[in-house]
Amino acid sequence: MTEAAEVRKNYNDVEKQRIFDGEFMPHVDSMYNFAYRLTFDEDDAKDLVQDTYMKAFRFINSFQEGTNAKAWLFRILKNSFINEYRKKSKQPTKVDYQEVETFYNSDDVDEKITTDLRVDAVQDMIGDEVSNALNSLAVDFRTVIILCDLEGFTYEEMAKILDIPIGTVRSRLHRARNLLKDKLKSYAQSMGY
Repeated sequence: MTEAAEVRKNYNDVEKQRIFDGEFMPHVDSMYNFAYRLTFDEDDAKDLVQDTYMKAFRFINSFQEGTNAKAWLFRILKNSFINEYRKKSKQPTKVDYQEVETFYNSDDVDEKITTDLRVDAVQDMIGDEVSNALNSLAVDFRTVIILCDLEGFTYEEMAKILDIPIGTVRSRLHRARNLLKDKLKSYAQSMGY
C-alpha cells in the first residue's frame, strides 16, 4: 500500500469513528428500549442492539451525515429484528425437557404462577394494564405505537424506518390505537374515565 493510500485509509477510519461516536452512540439507550419492546428479552435485546451497531459501523459510508441518525439506526434494528424473527419462525421449537422436568419436580414450583417474565419487566415502565394491552398487540401494531407515541418519531420517519408508505403508517397507527383503546376500555372506566 502506498503512503498516500495509507493516509487516506487512516483518515477514513478516524472519520468513521467520529461519526459513529458522535451520531450513533448517543442513541444506544433508545435503541435498547425499542429492541426490548420488540423482543421482551434482555439478552435478545442486547444482541439485537449489538448487531445493529455492527451493521451501522460496517455500512457507515451509506449514512449521510446531518440526517436523522436515530431513524437510520431504528430502521437497521427493525430490519434485523424481522430477519431474525423470520429465521426463528422457520425453525422447530426446541425444549430442554430435562430442565422443565427438574423445575416442575422441585419444591419451589408454584402451579398458580405462569408468569411471562418478559411482560413483568416492561410493566414497571408503563403500568400493568397499559403494558399488558400494548404487549398483546401484533408486532406491526405494537411497533408503530412504540415508534410514534413512545419514541416520538414523525410519520415520515416511521415510513422510512418501517419501509412502508406513509399512508400505511397512518392507517396502521390508527388501527393500533383503536385496538389499544378497545383493550383498555374497561380499565379506563374503572379508573373513572
